[in-house]
Amino acid sequence: MRCLLSVCFAAFTLLVIARTAAPKRAQTKQQGISVQLAVTGNATPMPQADYEDAWIVTVTDAGRLYFGVHPVTLDSLIDAIKRTPRNREAKLYIKADARTPYANVEKVLDAGRTLWFAAPVLLTSQAESLPFGTVAPPKGLEVLVGQRPTSPSPEVTIIAVLNSGQRVPTLKINDQGIPWPALKRTLQEQFQNRTQNVASVTADGLVPFAHVVQVVDACRGMGAQVVLVTPEQQGRQR
Repeated sequence: MRCLLSVCFAAFTLLVIARTAAPKRAQTKQQGISVQLAVTGNATPMPQADYEDAWIVTVTDAGRLYFGVHPVTLDSLIDAIKRTPRNREAKLYIKADARTPYANVEKVLDAGRTLWFAAPVLLTSQAESLPFGTVAPPKGLEVLVGQRPTSPSPEVTIIAVLNSGQRVPTLKINDQGIPWPALKRTLQEQFQNRTQNVASVTADGLVPFAHVVQVVDACRGMGAQVVLVTPEQQGRQR
């Protein structure tokens, strides 16, 4: 009996050691560069953005770029991504400061698309309140990077965020000027009674990134897929 207990205890000890030694990939937090993220209400959990090997490109308010915690230029970013081993299912996470001009983010979107990241994730902050001491899990908005439709489609809503020279940019939906407070209501009218909802979004490079995220967030809240059309994609279309 004593021998049997000794064997059981030894087996239990080995099991504890094995579990302790096993890699816990999802619990290894990603170190990063601190920025002021845009606040959204419809972002979805992105737990993999916390993995140690997550591909995160940070854009600071001044437009500086980091791949992980390493400073890069646009060209060296592309080289770094090419050299980094990639899981087929890995996503590209863009952690951009809400105050940075959208042009700084567009460059990263185009770079990602050239490397076959057609659906990057815009990491955002949340308005929700959490218990004291609780660390908010990463959340984000997945978008597509592509071309604007070459011909009008009843399934696609065209949205433009234009530099007005003022603090708040001009907002247009299907070439009609829309006040920002009317954004959600107008989108509801656009998306009702459709089998498929797609929003094609363009924005001037000088517009603060937060305003572009606000549009994406509102569209995602309506269940619409968002396609961000960058200058490079527009150039290819011509």
